[in-house]
Amino acid sequence: MLVEKNVALRAFNTFHIVAKAHTLVHISGEADVRELLAEPELGTLPKFILGGGSNIVLTGDVKPVVLKVEITGRRLVQETSKAFIVEAGAGENWHDFVTWTLAQGYPGLENLALIPGTAGAAPVQNIGAYGVELQDRFESVDAIDLQTGQVFTLNAAQCAFGYRDSVFKHSSVATSSLGAGDHQALGLKDRALILRVRLRLPRPWKPVLGYADLDKKMAIHVCAVPSAQQLYDWVCEIRRAKLPDPQVMGNVGSFFKNPTVTPEQCADIIARDPKVTYYHLTDGTIKLAAGWLIDSCGWRGKSVGNAGVYEKQALVLVNLGGNDAACGTGTTGGEVMTLARAIQTSVYERFGIRLEPEPVIV
Repeated sequence: MLVEKNVALRAFNTFHIVAKAHTLVHISGEADVRELLAEPELGTLPKFILGGGSNIVLTGDVKPVVLKVEITGRRLVQETSKAFIVEAGAGENWHDFVTWTLAQGYPGLENLALIPGTAGAAPVQNIGAYGVELQDRFESVDAIDLQTGQVFTLNAAQCAFGYRDSVFKHSSVATSSLGAGDHQALGLKDRALILRVRLRLPRPWKPVLGYADLDKKMAIHVCAVPSAQQLYDWVCEIRRAKLPDPQVMGNVGSFFKNPTVTPEQCADIIARDPKVTYYHLTDGTIKLAAGWLIDSCGWRGKSVGNAGVYEKQALVLVNLGGNDAACGTGTTGGEVMTLARAIQTSVYERFGIRLEPEPVIV
C-alpha cells in the first residue's frame, strides 16, 4: 500500500482541474484496502474513490482519503453457446478493455468504445452510447466493504441501474456493515470499492444500430450489416470528431444528462422551436438533446474564466486554461460550476427544463 500526502490531482482528473488530495492511497488489490482499514490514523477516516477521474468535477481540495484504484487484469471467465463472460480489474482503462475484447474475438462492447475512464467506473455511471448501456451487457461486480474489508458480489438488480445512475452514486445513512441482501436498500457511494467487473457479451453477436451518425457511416460505406470491428471504428471516428481529447483539452465528456419530458411538454417546445432534437423512448416519454437546448440558448463557444463551452458540441464544457501546470493556469471547479449554473438558468428560463449534471460534483 502506497500512501502519499498533499498530492496534486490535476493529472488524475480529465478536466485537469487544479486541486489537491490531503492523502492519496494507491489501491492495487483488496489486500491494500484491508491494510488501509487496519491503519489507526487512516482506517476510520472518510474515503473518496477515484478511478480515471473522467466523471468528476473537483470544486476544491479533497479532504477525505482518496483511494486511487489501480487494480488491473483482463480475462475470459466463461464461454457458452449463449455468451462470453469477460472480466476486467477496476483500474483497467475502459477503452483499452473494449479494444482487447474485440481483438480476442469477444464482440459486444463496440458501441461503448472510446468512453474515457476505468472499468470500475463504468457500472457506477452506467455508461452508455449509441443504443447500448453497460446494464445491457452486465453480469456482476466484486466489491469490498470500506468498513469491514468484506468482499461481496452484486448482480444487475442489486446495482439498481438507471440512466447514468447506480447504487454506487448514492449515499446511505446506514452505519452497520454490509451483509447479504443489504445492498439493494443501501447507497454504496464511498462505502464500497469495486474490485472487478464482469460482462456478458451475447452470442450470436448482433449489431446495435439505429442512430443517425451510424446510419450515415453505413450509407457512406455502402454497408447494411457492419461487423463489430467496423462499428468500433465508426464509433471511434464519430466520438473523435465531436468530442475533444481530454489529453489536449480537459473535459468530462457530456456535462449534462439528456432530460426526459412528457409528450405534452415536447409538443409545447416543438410549437415554439420546431427544430428541437428529441428521441421517443419505449416507456412513452421523450428524451431531449441537452446539447441542442444549450446551443439554442447561445452558449456554444462562451466561457467563464478558464471554463468554456466546446465550440463543436455545446453539451461539453472544457478547460481553456491548459492541462499542464507548466503550460497554463488551468481552471478551477468554481469556474466550471459557475458556468454550469449559468447554463442551467438559461435553459430553464427559455424551456422550463432543469438540466442535471452528469459528472459527480466533489
